[in-house]
Amino acid sequence: MFLLSPSYQKARSISASALEISKFYGWWQFAVCLFAFMALMSIWYHIGRRQRDFGPVWLALSILCWAFSGLSEVLLPNENGWGSTAKEGFRSVFSLLNSLFILMALPWFKYLPKPFSGLIKNKFWPFVIGIPFVFALLPTLHKMILGRSASAINELDVYYALMTLVFLGFVLWESFTKRRLPLLGILSLFTVLITLVAQVYKLMDNTINLLLFSAIFKTSLIMLFFALALSWVKELTENVIPSAYQLRLNFKKGDRNTCEVILKGFPGQTDRNISLTPALYKLLKTFAERRLASTEDWLEIKPKNFDGSKNYDINDHNELKRLLQALLNGLFGKQNWTKDKHYIPLKNTLFEMSENRERKIRLQLPKENIYFENE
Repeated sequence: MFLLSPSYQKARSISASALEISKFYGWWQFAVCLFAFMALMSIWYHIGRRQRDFGPVWLALSILCWAFSGLSEVLLPNENGWGSTAKEGFRSVFSLLNSLFILMALPWFKYLPKPFSGLIKNKFWPFVIGIPFVFALLPTLHKMILGRSASAINELDVYYALMTLVFLGFVLWESFTKRRLPLLGILSLFTVLITLVAQVYKLMDNTINLLLFSAIFKTSLIMLFFALALSWVKELTENVIPSAYQLRLNFKKGDRNTCEVILKGFPGQTDRNISLTPALYKLLKTFAERRLASTEDWLEIKPKNFDGSKNYDINDHNELKRLLQALLNGLFGKQNWTKDKHYIPLKNTLFEMSENRERKIRLQLPKENIYFENE
């Protein structure tokens, strides 16, 4: 019987320990990512499916790639030779698919950074991301089939992942900040930084640290994707225009002739403060004063090509349009609202046109929901 040297026994112990860690990481990645995939798809099924928004589907598929990567970590052997090469190859293939699906999700994002918006929304975007994907995938498959050393396989998916991280970081920042969630925007940049470190570790021969950083950035990205989905749901609820009896209009004229109105009744914990020009403030105030008066509460719009001496409350329809646009810019942010979902519902909620088409219009809010401060 031959006795094994202490150094050899220690090496075997370290190797067995690394194998156990690798197996544990594989099962963890498979279970967590599979659950995250099903949860994101459930959110899309209940909400996004009706709106034909497939962004969450692409993000869910990107997480599913991590689940299959974890399964390959468990099923494929760790011995040197084809098994090790195949495992590294499958990691690279699923990493490439993960990056591709994330990039496919970007055109569905509502808020995109201006430097990349034109490129991402372009009809050639699938070719912009698809051609580099093919150039990275084919050499990886070639090396897997030939059974060559696995050391160089990771490099190609790392470069593709770096490109993905650049786009993803800017888009996540833009999405969270435009939805008034700056802390999540900062966390998204921090997560992208951790992911960059993990990609760098892929080029090094440090398995334990790579697994550690991979577990951290994958967990963080999954939580960010859920935070993104919840912020999307939050925006859907906050952008709903309440009915007239739910809204309260407060006029507040501050110092230095600043004109501000406060709209209460929208979802969320904060009231919507809206700054108006003196002319628009005066027009909205006229609507409110007529509404509170016990006499006629209608305002009359001046007809086109009318040269008579009669004075009208509103010179033309564009004046009312500018008022509504200013209110929407204050409520949701400039260029963050649409005509169908916001402009028309707000107009129908705030104002009522006369049935006989007499060019008369009035404020629909109940009298008890209108207040004046510092007037």
